Amino acid sequence: MALFGTLSERLNHIFSKLTKRGKLTELEIRSAMREVRVALLEADVNLSVAKQFIASVSEKAVGQEVLSSLNPAQQVIKIVNEELIALMGPANAKLEVAPKPPTVIMMCGLQGAGKTTLCGKLALQLKKQGKRPLLVACDIYRPAAIKQLQVVGEKADTEVFEKGTQAPPKTAKQAVEYALKMGYDTVVLDTAGRLHLDDALMKELEEIERTVTVTEVLLTVDAMTGQDAVNVAKTFNERVGITGVILTKLDGDTRGGACLSIKAVTGKPIKFIGVGEKLTDLEPFYPDRMASRILGMGDVLSLIEKAQEAVTEQQMKDMERKMRESSFTLTDYLAQFETLKKMGGAGALMNMLPGAGKLKLSEADVDEKRLERTKAIILSMTPKERDNPQIINSPRKRRIALGSGTSVQEVNQLLKQFDQAKQLMKQLKGGKGKLRFPF
Repeated sequence: MALFGTLSERLNHIFSKLTKRGKLTELEIRSAMREVRVALLEADVNLSVAKQFIASVSEKAVGQEVLSSLNPAQQVIKIVNEELIALMGPANAKLEVAPKPPTVIMMCGLQGAGKTTLCGKLALQLKKQGKRPLLVACDIYRPAAIKQLQVVGEKADTEVFEKGTQAPPKTAKQAVEYALKMGYDTVVLDTAGRLHLDDALMKELEEIERTVTVTEVLLTVDAMTGQDAVNVAKTFNERVGITGVILTKLDGDTRGGACLSIKAVTGKPIKFIGVGEKLTDLEPFYPDRMASRILGMGDVLSLIEKAQEAVTEQQMKDMERKMRESSFTLTDYLAQFETLKKMGGAGALMNMLPGAGKLKLSEADVDEKRLERTKAIILSMTPKERDNPQIINSPRKRRIALGSGTSVQEVNQLLKQFDQAKQLMKQLKGGKGKLRFPF
């Protein structure tokens, strides 16, 4: 399911009815706003947040300027978009940097929210920004928590500082001293989580804050827990004073309530969102892009950023040259599938395209397993066959199908698909169009 699929679907249905009516009356707008309010509550948005949101939108939407405009429905959608951005933002909140190194980031949250893995994801983000992070094991209660952080640290190619079951405040202090000595500019403290909020957990976090100068207190919350996530954020903020939130599991069947409520309830911004299990599946949170996705307008900027991370400028130039010269081969075709995988897969990318929510894409439409079978077929070919697919006759097709665990029919389908892609490139040749992902 697409991010906030049900909510997006409901909102699009409500707004499509407004668009069909042309001119709108105040009564029609208020009726639509009541439907929006129900949609928000069903998405598990905090009641007071939903009421305030609707009141703010209604006040602006029933103004004379909107009612007398040529397209009042579009004006209403524009106001909803602006209010969604204001509710979650209004802008991307970057991590604070200490005036004097190291910057200390204390990660906190309940057990099960994915906090330890998130430390590794954050380390990767920091390294992309040219930082030198140090992970610190301050969870001495959960069995194998230190070992888990070490495994995560190894995957993120980041050192882990640990002192066994020593008191976490003391470990944090020694870690900061070690960071200064070894030239690390950022310290990420992986603190203990609990199955529920308790006083002992809060006191330990408060003690760490008294022992070292903490720049950021980032709370990890599970987006799938809805209003529970909001209540957790509120409690942590009252006791510890969080500076930001990281929402995990936004790739799951989440209704969106936590994402839309946390900032309004706590006054603290969402700084990152977790959109998958891989260490690379952590994204900075942009309220405007999220609002666009909720309203079914896509997220083209994030799509472009993913493409830039997955493909170098030189690779793009080489691919465009091959397309212009009609020298594109099945080996290049295979490389495009690898690029797609780096960008999060076809399903993740489709969710970022404008109007994708209206397509009601099923698993069959964006079948990752089918992409893997296609790769297997190409890898079962000889280099000569990949460069000259026209030489692939019936005996070769049978051999390729056997080698890839597929059928001759699937081999034929791939060759036809590749031929169509080449034909499309010829049509674009000499024009301004650029086809970078021909599948």
